[in-house]
Amino acid sequence: MAGPETSAAKQAAARVIEGVWRIESARIIGALARMLRNVGLAEELAQDALVSALERWPEAGIPDNPAAWLMTVAKNRALDHLRHATLQRNKEPELTYEIETLLQDAAPDLDAALDDDIGDDLLRLMFIACHPVLSTEARVALTLRLLGGLTTDEIAHAFLVSEATVAQRIVRAKRALAEAKVPFEVPRASQLVARLASVLQVIYLIYNEGYSASAGSDWMRPRLCDEALRLGRILAGLLPDEPEVHGLVALMEIQSSRARARIGARGEPVLLLDQDRGRWDQLLIRRGLAALERAGQLGEYGPYAVQAAIAACHARALTPEQTDWQRIAALYDALAQLMPSPVVELNRAVVLGMAYGPALGLELVDALIASDALRNYHLLPSVRGDLLARLGRMEEARAEFEQAAALTNNLRERALLLARAHGCGAEAGQGDAAGAAGAG
Repeated sequence: MAGPETSAAKQAAARVIEGVWRIESARIIGALARMLRNVGLAEELAQDALVSALERWPEAGIPDNPAAWLMTVAKNRALDHLRHATLQRNKEPELTYEIETLLQDAAPDLDAALDDDIGDDLLRLMFIACHPVLSTEARVALTLRLLGGLTTDEIAHAFLVSEATVAQRIVRAKRALAEAKVPFEVPRASQLVARLASVLQVIYLIYNEGYSASAGSDWMRPRLCDEALRLGRILAGLLPDEPEVHGLVALMEIQSSRARARIGARGEPVLLLDQDRGRWDQLLIRRGLAALERAGQLGEYGPYAVQAAIAACHARALTPEQTDWQRIAALYDALAQLMPSPVVELNRAVVLGMAYGPALGLELVDALIASDALRNYHLLPSVRGDLLARLGRMEEARAEFEQAAALTNNLRERALLLARAHGCGAEAGQGDAAGAAGAG
């Protein structure tokens, strides 16, 4: 029977292993995928190394270099697999050459090997996980699994789907990559822009789900924001001359600066104009502005950099009244040209309503309703309700907020919208009473 000391050693080892795995798993999987040309197999063998650590470290003690230990065991497993596979093919002459080459890759100086090609391996892994041959959902799940080190349970919890659903997405994604014979490489220059767009989209989707959770009882899921920002920073280091990479990082840094102010004491959402700007993280703002400046130095603003410039306008305003709404409106005009979409038009309506009056904003929103482009999008009636309230049309505003509340799947947001509907109803009732008293 294990004593208290043994139990404590196991717990300590488990904490170290978890921390090392979070940091190093993508590097290990990337190195194995380079050797094996098979992402699914690379992850399995990396997991085998993790299991070995869980079995050995509590008894033998934590090694001086845990990351190097895991990499050594994982690469040895990969070499054993290649030996076995090559023997099965009965190609003895090829075996000697292949194994000697791979042994050189794995040794002798493992500390140096940890650094060799690490950047390239991570970059290759990003492009594999975000390959266009996969569905968007599969790209997101595989990216969080391979590059974020999240378990299927953690991914499922973050996106409020079953663990089985996430597991199926990951398995199918690996199978699709194998069947398509996707090469483990960074795309050539002619393909880089298109493939990079897929990588950026996945990171952006992960971040957005963390920043404004689409469903559940939490307004934000900070873990997803942190993972997306970490991936963005890694990508900016690997592709330092790509302006849109820096644009996306700038956007995430500045948006993340508001995280503490976006949630009230009881977990309720706090809207932008109601936030305590003293709680905004100035370090993240400075980092975001520096990334935005870097994007501008490298070329013209793309969609992510334009959105970051919009966020920067808010970040520079010490009070809501100091916000340069006309500048933001001009940036939204540019964004609509670069990335035309109904959602961009809805946000543009909000900004034009702030810059030039709610009547103009309402006119644009009504045009979106007429086009039926956002039929079940809860923010459409929410925006319309806000514009109507600013015009003093409280009963109409109340109905819009109630409709928005019925459409959202996020419980925190629903409560906020219902509270706004109740407030509009109360103001409308006061207005009716005042009108009746004046008439009498």
